[in-house]
Amino acid sequence: MWSPDIPAFVPLYCAAVLALFTRGWLRAVIMLAAPVLGGLHLLGVEPGVAVQLQFMGLDLEPYRVDKLSLLFGYLFHIAALIGVIYALHVKDTMQHVAALLYAGSAVGAVFAGDLVTLFMFWEAMGLSSAFLIWASRDERSVGTGIRYLMFQVVSGLLLLVGLMWHGLATGSFAFNEIGTSSTAGWLILLAFGVKAGFPFLHNWLTDGYPASTPTGTVFLCMFTTKAAVYALARGFPGTEALIYVGMTMACFPIFFAVIENDLRRVLAYSMINQLGFMVVGVGIGTTLALNGAVAHAFNDVLFKGLLMMAMGAVLLMTGRMNGSDLGGLYKSMPITATLCCIGAASISAFPLFNGFVSKSMVMSALMYEGYEYVWLAMLFASAGVFHHAGIKIPYFAFFAHDSGIRTTEPPVNMLVAMGIAAVACIAIGSFPSLLYNLLPYDYEYTPYDMTHVLTQLQLLFFSALAFVWLNMRGMYPPELRSTNIDVEWLWRKGLPRLGRGVVAACSAVGGLLGGAGSAMLKRPIFRATRNNLQVALTRNWPTGSMVMWVGVFLAVMLVAGILGTRLN
Repeated sequence: MWSPDIPAFVPLYCAAVLALFTRGWLRAVIMLAAPVLGGLHLLGVEPGVAVQLQFMGLDLEPYRVDKLSLLFGYLFHIAALIGVIYALHVKDTMQHVAALLYAGSAVGAVFAGDLVTLFMFWEAMGLSSAFLIWASRDERSVGTGIRYLMFQVVSGLLLLVGLMWHGLATGSFAFNEIGTSSTAGWLILLAFGVKAGFPFLHNWLTDGYPASTPTGTVFLCMFTTKAAVYALARGFPGTEALIYVGMTMACFPIFFAVIENDLRRVLAYSMINQLGFMVVGVGIGTTLALNGAVAHAFNDVLFKGLLMMAMGAVLLMTGRMNGSDLGGLYKSMPITATLCCIGAASISAFPLFNGFVSKSMVMSALMYEGYEYVWLAMLFASAGVFHHAGIKIPYFAFFAHDSGIRTTEPPVNMLVAMGIAAVACIAIGSFPSLLYNLLPYDYEYTPYDMTHVLTQLQLLFFSALAFVWLNMRGMYPPELRSTNIDVEWLWRKGLPRLGRGVVAACSAVGGLLGGAGSAMLKRPIFRATRNNLQVALTRNWPTGSMVMWVGVFLAVMLVAGILGTRLN
């Protein structure tokens, strides 16, 4: 179509610019054409293509193609197409431009061959995605968007300091395996971890996604976290600590999701649960495990996107999202209910659905490598996701007590987008070679053997039985109009209160010492000390120390801004 050296993000960025100045059917055509043309272009690009340049004395590789980046390139173009179709009925320039820039930045990130280029797209993802939250244009979205953006900026700051430190230590900014043998490596890992939803750093996700628009949430769930999984697979394969981080991510959200009333927030917790499987796969680091991690990232975009689209359709048509306010919608939204059930079966890893053919790869890798206790924890996590996403989402939205709400199906474009995702979930689940042939590492794996199928069916059967029994006995947590306290309380209430107290105390102490300090500095002995201090400050400092202290200064300023602002 065009030169393979042209970066894959260009069509999406160009479409974002054109969408800013066009309206109506012309804008719709441009938005649809960008992911289609970009995806077709990628089909003709072979691994090994690279663009290199020098910038400010740095050797950079802003565009690099290999099998790992190609897989995510295909995925993000499919995701962009589904998201654009789903949002065609929206007449909001800000949402459309932000969504295209967001998708283009994610594509740019996965094809970045150096850490400097990755940082630029990393920050562009964070900034553009925040506008999808602010697009709700209500009081809640303002504060939520600011909190969301702060986490994205923190991730970028950690990446910036880490990449500079790493480049100075190694003499190269190439984005290859980094590891955790240095402080720079740990900083970069933490930067990726923020966007992957690591424990205690995950609340930007559960706070931001439910505050976005019905269409904006679909885009949000498709790109940032998957780009983080890609970055972890590229930079930190085989880092054993990630196994236990991922295990924690897979298990703890279950307890919050089961008691949560807002169904989009339930899906946000469910996303952290699924990310846990991907992080575990990266931590194991074997060929099978890495294939399983990236395959599950691919499938998660489809089934989690489908569930988010179903809930977005419910929100659009009813104006409600709490499970306590919904129920009985299968009578007036039967197509949406059916598509939602397909997404629920997929995320629950039913055989013949796509979740099964990727999740089983990670579970098998755990057993092959001797992580029996982690395997048991992940088995618990698999049962939990069936409860909170496979059963709770469709049950309380469509089949629980009749809420009396009568509406219609959502616009046709939304049904088409959901239909595409549903067909893809079934097609990949039934013919896993469609996905396996795209995986970056050569490994023969057969998901449909007797052991895998029977184990999963037994797990699903007993999980369903437990749900039915608990529900009939009145012991299943009811959908209550309540606010669940997560670690988010620390960022929203605890730290701001502590920060204001510290700032007030420092101001008081500073006022007391200011007068005494001014008098003391006038004495002769302090004049000599001042001259020595000036000499010390003007000598040459090691560049590595300068990088570290610039990063510390920026971090302090950011934290001060967070703590000094009352976040609602």
